[in-house]
Amino acid sequence: MPLRKLRNIGIAAHIDAGKTTVTERILFFTGTTRRMGETHDGQATMDFMKQEQERGITIASAAISSNWNGHNINIIDTPGHVDFTVEVERSLRVIDGMIALFCAVSGVEPQSETVWNQADRYKVPRLAFINKMDRIGANYNECVNQLDKNLDANPVPFHIPIGAEEEFKGSIDVINRRAIIFNGFERSVVDVPEEYRVQCEEARTKVVEKLADFNDEIMEMYLAEKDVPADLLKKAAREATIKMLVTPVFCGSAYKNKGIQVLLDSIIDYLPSPIDKGAIVGTDPDNAEKTHTRHPKASDPFCALAFKLIHDPYVGQQTFIRIYSGILKSGMMVSNVTKNETERIGRILRIRAKEREEISEAGPGDIVALIGMKYTSTGDTLSDEKNSILLESIFIPPAVVDLKVQAPSKKEEEKLGNAIRKLSMEDPSFKVRVDKETSETIISGMGELHLEIIVDRLKHEFAVEAEVGEPSVAYRETITAEGTSNTKFAKQTGGRGQYAHCEIRIEPNPGGGFEFFDNIKGGAIPSEYIPAIQKGIVHTMDEGILAGFPVVDIKVVLLDGSYHEVDSSEMAFRTCASMCFKEAFKKATPILLEPLMEVEVNTPDDHIGDVVGDLNRRRGRVESMRRYRKGSQKINSFVPLSEMFGYANHLRNISSGRANYSMEFSRYVPLGSELQEKVVKKINEKKAAKV
Repeated sequence: MPLRKLRNIGIAAHIDAGKTTVTERILFFTGTTRRMGETHDGQATMDFMKQEQERGITIASAAISSNWNGHNINIIDTPGHVDFTVEVERSLRVIDGMIALFCAVSGVEPQSETVWNQADRYKVPRLAFINKMDRIGANYNECVNQLDKNLDANPVPFHIPIGAEEEFKGSIDVINRRAIIFNGFERSVVDVPEEYRVQCEEARTKVVEKLADFNDEIMEMYLAEKDVPADLLKKAAREATIKMLVTPVFCGSAYKNKGIQVLLDSIIDYLPSPIDKGAIVGTDPDNAEKTHTRHPKASDPFCALAFKLIHDPYVGQQTFIRIYSGILKSGMMVSNVTKNETERIGRILRIRAKEREEISEAGPGDIVALIGMKYTSTGDTLSDEKNSILLESIFIPPAVVDLKVQAPSKKEEEKLGNAIRKLSMEDPSFKVRVDKETSETIISGMGELHLEIIVDRLKHEFAVEAEVGEPSVAYRETITAEGTSNTKFAKQTGGRGQYAHCEIRIEPNPGGGFEFFDNIKGGAIPSEYIPAIQKGIVHTMDEGILAGFPVVDIKVVLLDGSYHEVDSSEMAFRTCASMCFKEAFKKATPILLEPLMEVEVNTPDDHIGDVVGDLNRRRGRVESMRRYRKGSQKINSFVPLSEMFGYANHLRNISSGRANYSMEFSRYVPLGSELQEKVVKKINEKKAAKV
């Protein structure tokens, strides 16, 4: 199939806006599935994980292929819950266009804004589909206003609804001046009903006015008061959508099978093919200043991005990739540029949710799964061995909630370790570390629900009944001043001794991250030992010093040192560097950092006082309040994560179940000295009790 007839799209929105239901209908109407699954009965094709079926929510973004009107559409269904935001992030990195879904009753919700901002980051053109038009309280015009006001989406209704709530029958295609009535699985195209003709012309004039800003021909016809033909409007609309100048808006009710065919037509008409998106630019792996370009052509060198790993009980690990250029064939050798390793391509699969179709080769624009990859993980670039290119990786937000897990018996420890390793390879926002003092395994994630799902998967997919502690905050350690240390490590063990000597200075790194500078002069420490010193420091930073949390945002300068020709070794320098760093760290006024969350609460006016008062009691800072819809306010605030455990239940109680909220990580901020003392004391007491 020609590349111009391929669409790689994602469906993203706030939780419960109906993403999976829309996808199920798309699969049914395109003939990909023979029956429609429902999230509420746990039978959705895209939600094939047990945890998704039980909760009626999407956890893992699932890729699926379908065909419509001679076009191939690859759909990636993504979660709406903020705990799985990395799933949305990595999907947006590899798609060409997006359907942004909104509930006709709830409008623009907190997670809608998060997803919209993520799509802006990756410059993904999008359509808006206002779903659930059959629901009581559905208000199409209010949703369009919120798109304009809250998201700055420049929305343009290409369709307007016929009726609403129980009376919702279909929509009017204002560009073609025709009405589409839905009845069961059928749609009929009829003339615009008499009572909607004025509304249709007003809406069409708005489309013409918007598009005239981006198309000279339409502008001339508009000024001359000539009727603009539908073909010209569609052509201009496609260009404006792909350039992200406008957002076409459509409406329907996926659950009632209304509007899905129109949505499929609009995907083909307005969202870009890989050709429209054009070339992708990457850097030279040997020279970050130099860039390379890959066009979506089979003749260009092979280049792809790995965006997801799934452990499948039947075929093992599946590595999902998006191919940007060149041809990939089974048995081919490719370069993993990120890891500087070579991979042999085993089986290539086209995925239809649970089902797999083995193919011998794949080309530009394809989204496929590879079996048998040894080194590749999320965000890695795969490329032709002789023409290397490094693509921008995927943004992974930091894990902010910790949970202690342990195997119920010694026998199960290895099983637990293997299972956790597989899960952490699949999910880059899921982290694992072992507390050396207590030998406890600590898993970290994006939120309580995220870790709850992980534990559930350990139990059902890997048959590991892990014993679980209470969720706790993933603090970080850093310094606020300079610190120096001059440390000698000398030890005599049997025959050969161990000797290393390091002098370092550490200081805060305002730019963030870890930086290491080697200022050794005249070979005081041989160059082969420098990497060992850096490794010793990094390892110590991972384990933490103040309270066992990872150390962040530090510059380390290696000033001086000495070695012994016989007794010095890499291990000696690693040990010495660790001791030296610990000593310098303690002198540099260390502090704990706590995760600060951006919390958005939607509440009826009646409960504003209770909600704001409660946020203040939780050390929260209310930033803004704005009218959300009639009778409701949207409260934006920043609250430390440690104060937010169990907030969902409490918010339900104080608002009589009428308020809802979303929360996402904002940044790490210093913890007050009094609270820091309490946290450190509590952790040290727990460690003492374990020993």
